[in-house]
Amino acid sequence: MTKYNTLFTVFENVKSSGVNCIAVTAPQSVNHVTVVHQNEISITLEWDKVKNISEYILQYNNGTDMEKNISVSEEGPIKYEVSPLTAMTKYNFTLITVFEGVSSTGYSFTAVTAPRNAEEFKKNGQNETSITLGWKTVPNIDNYILAFNGKNISISNSTEEYTVSNLTDGTRYTFTLFTVFGNVSSSGVNCIAVTAPQSVNHVTVVHQNETSTTLEWDKVKNISEYILQYKNSTDMEKNISVSEEGPIKYEVSPLTAMTKYNFTLITVFEGVSSTGYSFTAVTAPRNTEEFKKNSQDETSITLEWRTVPNIDNYILAFNGKNISISNSTEEYTVSNLTDGTRYNFTLFTVFENVKSSGVNCIAVTAPKNVHNVTVTQNENSITLTWEKVNDTLTYILEYDSGNIVIGKNDMDGYTTSGASVTCVVSSLTAGTNYSFTLFTVFENVNSSGYNFSAPTVPPVVPWVSVTERFTNNITLEWENMNKAWQYQLQINGGVLHSSSVRIVVTSLQPGTKYDFSLTTMFAGLRSTPYTNFTVTAIDCASADWKVTNSSIEAKIEGLFSNATAHNGSNGYVSDGRENVSFTGLYPGATYQISLVYEKSSRVFLQCEHKLTILPPNLNAHCEHWAAGYSVLIKWTDPEGEWTNAEVNVTGKTHTVASPETKIIINGFQPAKKYKVSVTSLSGLRRSSEPHVFYCQTDPRGVIAGSVFGVLLFGLLVALVVFIFLKRPDIISRKKSSFIGGSKVSNTQSKSIPAAKFPDHFHQLSLDENRGFSEEYECLAPVGTDQTRKTANLPENKAKNRFSNVLPYDWCRVKLTTSDPDGISDYINANYMPGYSSNREYIATQGPLPSTVNDFWRMIWEQRVKRIVMVTNCIEGGRVSLQENLKMFYC
Repeated sequence: MTKYNTLFTVFENVKSSGVNCIAVTAPQSVNHVTVVHQNEISITLEWDKVKNISEYILQYNNGTDMEKNISVSEEGPIKYEVSPLTAMTKYNFTLITVFEGVSSTGYSFTAVTAPRNAEEFKKNGQNETSITLGWKTVPNIDNYILAFNGKNISISNSTEEYTVSNLTDGTRYTFTLFTVFGNVSSSGVNCIAVTAPQSVNHVTVVHQNETSTTLEWDKVKNISEYILQYKNSTDMEKNISVSEEGPIKYEVSPLTAMTKYNFTLITVFEGVSSTGYSFTAVTAPRNTEEFKKNSQDETSITLEWRTVPNIDNYILAFNGKNISISNSTEEYTVSNLTDGTRYNFTLFTVFENVKSSGVNCIAVTAPKNVHNVTVTQNENSITLTWEKVNDTLTYILEYDSGNIVIGKNDMDGYTTSGASVTCVVSSLTAGTNYSFTLFTVFENVNSSGYNFSAPTVPPVVPWVSVTERFTNNITLEWENMNKAWQYQLQINGGVLHSSSVRIVVTSLQPGTKYDFSLTTMFAGLRSTPYTNFTVTAIDCASADWKVTNSSIEAKIEGLFSNATAHNGSNGYVSDGRENVSFTGLYPGATYQISLVYEKSSRVFLQCEHKLTILPPNLNAHCEHWAAGYSVLIKWTDPEGEWTNAEVNVTGKTHTVASPETKIIINGFQPAKKYKVSVTSLSGLRRSSEPHVFYCQTDPRGVIAGSVFGVLLFGLLVALVVFIFLKRPDIISRKKSSFIGGSKVSNTQSKSIPAAKFPDHFHQLSLDENRGFSEEYECLAPVGTDQTRKTANLPENKAKNRFSNVLPYDWCRVKLTTSDPDGISDYINANYMPGYSSNREYIATQGPLPSTVNDFWRMIWEQRVKRIVMVTNCIEGGRVSLQENLKMFYC
C-alpha cells in the first residue's frame, strides 16, 4: 500500500526530470475483527485501522447482499454497528480495506445477532429464601442464562419457570435472563425481585385502653413498612410506615372496649409481605362508674361503684397493694387502715388480664376522737379543753338541749396552747344540761364523735317570797324556773333541800329574825346563793291582854318596831318595845291591834289582834207594866259602844240588842219585889260591873186577880172532872223515864182532846202568848237537881255559849278521845229520847268559834243524818250561829 508519484531516470546519479504516474498497491486486509456487541437487530464490530486507512467496505447478506462503506476519521480502533439485522441470524461478513480506490482482498468472518429476549420475565413468587421467576419461552434458542449477584445459571431452552433458592430474606435481587443462540446472549431482560422479609419475632402489647391497643416490635432488618391485619366488625388492614430508628410503636384505634382481637403483623419489603406474625390482644374494659367513698371510720374505708358486666374481676390498688375483687361486688371495705390518713384508691376493671385505665377515688379515714374533754362552766358558757389529735386543728362541736340542735360551732374562735385546744361555748341557758358531740375533722371527714354532756351553772333565783309567816314556821316560795333543779335552803343553822319551789320551815321561835340563803343546785353545780332575811310572826292572841273600858295593855315577846290600835276612825300608837299600852280608848269599841317590824326598808306585819274593851256601865230602872204581870225596864244610852244589854230577873236572862234601851218582861206577879241586874255587852265583853236594883210590880191588880183566880179554879175543877169522865186513860198513863234521870211530875197537866186542841192553843196565845210563857216557865226548875260537873269545869266553861244552859253529866254526848282524863271529850250536847230509842235525838247549842270543830266531830261520830236549827241566827242582838253554819240555815 504505497503511493508513487514521480518516476525519475538516473544517470550518473543524475536524475532525469522524471515522468509522473500515480499508482498504489492494494492495502492489507484487517488482521482481525472483533464482534464487540450483538443484539437482536445489530452487531457491533471493532477492528484496528490498517496503516491509518480510513475507508472500508463491509459486505454481508441480510436476505440480499449488503455492502456498507465505512469512512472514519477518528484515531484508534474503529467500531461499527451493523444494522438493521435479523435477530438470531448468522451472518458472513467480509471487511475490505480500501486505499486510493484500491481494495484489499478482504477479511472474512461470521457473526450472529443476539436472540430476542424472553418475554414476560417476572417474579411468580417468593418466600424468605427463594424467588420463583417465570417467562415465556423463546423458540430455537440454545438455552437461557439467568444472571444475578455475579452468578450465571444456565437453564434449558424449554424451561418457563425457575426458582432461585438459598437466597437471603428481605433482600432485593436483580435478575437478568438471557436467551443464548450460537453462544450469543440476548441483551437480557431484567426482573427485580425481593425475597419475602422475615416476620417480626415478637409483638408486645405495651398499652391498652378502651378504644385502642398500643403495639411494639423490633424492626426486621431495618425494614420500615408493615401491614397490620385485624377484624373490627369488618376486616381491617393498616399500612404502617416508620422512619424512626429503634423499636416501632403503633396505636391501633378505634377499637371496641373489652374485645379480643386476632392480629397479624406482616413485614413488607419492597411490596413483598412476610408470612406474618399472628397474635391476640384485647382492649381494656371500660372503667366502672360512680366510684366513690360510701363511708369510713378510723380503720376502714368503704368504697362503692356500679358494676361493669362481663368483666373477669376488679383490682383495687392503693399504697402499692393490689386487691382482687369478684366481678359481682358493688361495695368493698378496705380495713386495717391508719386513722386520719389520706388514701388514693384506683379501681381497675379486668378482662383477659387486661386492666382498664382505672378510676381514682381519694378518701381519708376518719380521724380519732379526742380522748377526754375537761369542762369548766358558768351560768352562760361552758369552756371545753382537750388534747389535740395528731396535731389536728379542725374540730366540729355540736350540742343540743333536749334533743334539739341549738348550736353548731365550727371552731372558728378556738384557742390552742401547746398540745391542747380550748373552746368557749357561750350564749347558753343557765342551769341546762347540754349534750355535746366533738368531732375531729381531717380533710372534711369527721370522726365518729366524742359524746359527753355538761351542764351550765344554774342561775341565782331572782326572788324569794315569804308567802306565809307564822309564829313557829314560815313558807318560802320562789320563781319556778326549771323543774329539773334542786334547791338548798340554809336557815336557823340547818339545811333543807327541796325539788319544788316551796319550802316550809318549822320549829322556829316567834318574833325572831332569821337570815337565810337559797342556792339552786343542778347536776352537782351550785348557783350563787340568794340571801335575805325574814322574821317569824308573833302570837298576839296568846298574850296576856289586860283591858278596861278605856285601855289595853300587854307584854309581847318577840321583835316588833311599833304597835298600833285602830277602831275604824281613830288610831293609837304604842312606843314600847315590849310592853304595849293604849289608853284613852272608847268604851266597848273593838280595836284592831297591829304589831309591825321594820328593817332595811322592809315592813313586816308581826300580828293583828282584835280586842273589844269593856263596854260602859248601864244605869237602869223599872216601871209598872201590864197590871203588875210584866215590868218595863229602861236604861240610859251610855257613852261608848255596846251591842247588847243583858237583863236578869229571877234567874232569867233577857238580852236586848243595841240601840234598844228598854225591855218588857212578862211573867211577874203583881205587888211583888224582884231583883234586877242589867249588864252591858260589847260582843262577848261584859261591863265591869252590872247595875243591880229592885223592881216593885204594880199592886193594883191583886184584888181583881183574886176574884179571877177563884173563877179560874172552878173552871179548872170542872175541866178535870170532864177529862176524867171522858178520857180516864190519860190520867192512868204511865210516865216515861229518861235513862234513869230524875222524874218530873206536873199535877197541873191534863189531857186535851184533839178536837178541842185548836181552842186550847188559841187560849194560850192570848195576851202575847202569855199562856205559853207561863207553861214554859214552869219547866224552869226541871232538872235543876241533876249534876253538871263536867260542864262547869274551868277548862270547859269557855265551850258553853250560856252559863245556864249546860248538859247533864248522865246523858251528855261524849266525843271519842284517847285522853284518859276525859277532858277533851266534852261538848255542850245531850241525848234526847225518841219514838224508837232513848238516844234518838241530840240537843246541842249553836257552836262557838272555838267549838265548831267539836260540833262537826260529833256530827261525824254520831252518824247524824239531819240537823235542825231551832234558834234564830241573831237573838237579842247577838250572833247565835257561826259563819260556816249560816250558809246552811240563815
